Amino acid sequence: MTRQKKIFLEESEMPKQWYNLAPDLPSPLNPPLGPDGNPVGPEMLAPVFPMNLIEQEVSQERWIDIPEGIREILVQWRPSPLIRAYELEEALGTPAKIYYKNEGVSPAGSHKPNTAVAQAWYNKEFGIKKLTTETGAGQWGSALSYACAQLGGIECKVFMVRVSFDQKPFRKMMMETWGGKCIASPSTETQAGRDILAQFPDTPGSLGIAISEAVEAAVTDPTGGTRYSLGSVLNHVMLHQTIIGLEAKKQLAKVGIKNPDVVIGCCGGGSNFAGLSFPFMYDKIHGADIQIIGAEPSSCPTLTKAPFIYDNGDVAQMTPLLAMNSLGHNFVPAPIHAGGLRYHGMAPLVSAALRDGLMDAVAVHQSECFEAGLLFAKTEGIIPAPETTHAIAATIREAKKAKEEGKEKTILFNFSGHGLMDLVGYNKYIGGELHDYEYPESEIAANLKKLEGYPLPK
Repeated sequence: MTRQKKIFLEESEMPKQWYNLAPDLPSPLNPPLGPDGNPVGPEMLAPVFPMNLIEQEVSQERWIDIPEGIREILVQWRPSPLIRAYELEEALGTPAKIYYKNEGVSPAGSHKPNTAVAQAWYNKEFGIKKLTTETGAGQWGSALSYACAQLGGIECKVFMVRVSFDQKPFRKMMMETWGGKCIASPSTETQAGRDILAQFPDTPGSLGIAISEAVEAAVTDPTGGTRYSLGSVLNHVMLHQTIIGLEAKKQLAKVGIKNPDVVIGCCGGGSNFAGLSFPFMYDKIHGADIQIIGAEPSSCPTLTKAPFIYDNGDVAQMTPLLAMNSLGHNFVPAPIHAGGLRYHGMAPLVSAALRDGLMDAVAVHQSECFEAGLLFAKTEGIIPAPETTHAIAATIREAKKAKEEGKEKTILFNFSGHGLMDLVGYNKYIGGELHDYEYPESEIAANLKKLEGYPLPK
């Protein structure tokens, strides 16, 4: 056997710093705004997040040290392997070299613990006793439940989007195994949930609704010992995930590749995409010729159809206004099986990268994604999460393009999580029960009409 399939790093080679894209953006970030349209200060975020994470959220430092206490937990599965997809390449007959960063090796099965561990650690350092959060497919809720168990002494309460709560019961079981409490959202536990249920009793739920419930549960705790934790979208979440791309750069260098030609990640709120791509955006900003692609569902076309605007991150408008690509905070997605990609907004840093031309975006239907997932499972052996199949589908498109052009390219994508808890979706696809859905532009227009009068980003 002469070819090298897996590229590893020693534990001592795990990055000791995270990379912050914000200071390197060609255009400065628009600040978060309060209801009065004025920038939000750290004191306004203090009831929601601990101050040590707020400092990271607003930081303009390019490199931020990873505390040793966080690295000691990350080393349970990090550095994650970089894998050459030889079998997929051969099935496609492409001259392209395809590599994937396997984040499915974490205890929760996805990239999410990279920031869950960091957020739980910083909250514990600040004296917080309980965290509330939302989850779509359950990956994030599982990751935070795991992280709180690892740190000890922190309760975890998860509001899970109802359609995923029903579709993915094993995710709930994972959370509860780690000591988390999982509740279907919308619920009767919060005023936001009760209001939604009164108006839409049969709603499948949405991440925007679940966020409202989780934030409300945190800020209404009379003891002041609860904070909210978010698995994507925010700057500090993107920061924690950059360990993925920083490791990948070291691994590619071990096989003589300075930079890939194409970098791909799936996009929901933006965290796994940012985690892989932001360290390569640094190189692109400094002259490297790299195409960076975010792949999203056609049923939730935040990057490909939504405008760059100021909008709330949740339905009840409890969060600050963020400058981002948004379908409108009232967006309720079709119940596709890629539950982690059904969010109305895109991370401000990812949205800014799209605005500044640092990346491209594509939308993919779920039938093409599941077809790509099945091909990947049959060739590479790993069953990917429905979210991850969007990156695989985009990778297959690029590999076929390389074949048509007769070009030898290096394609790198983020294998953001395995799909062993998502087999119901595969079963429905194989049985012909899943159908494509393209979110109508008329619905986007109706959602955005409700935002008339909101401030506009620069």
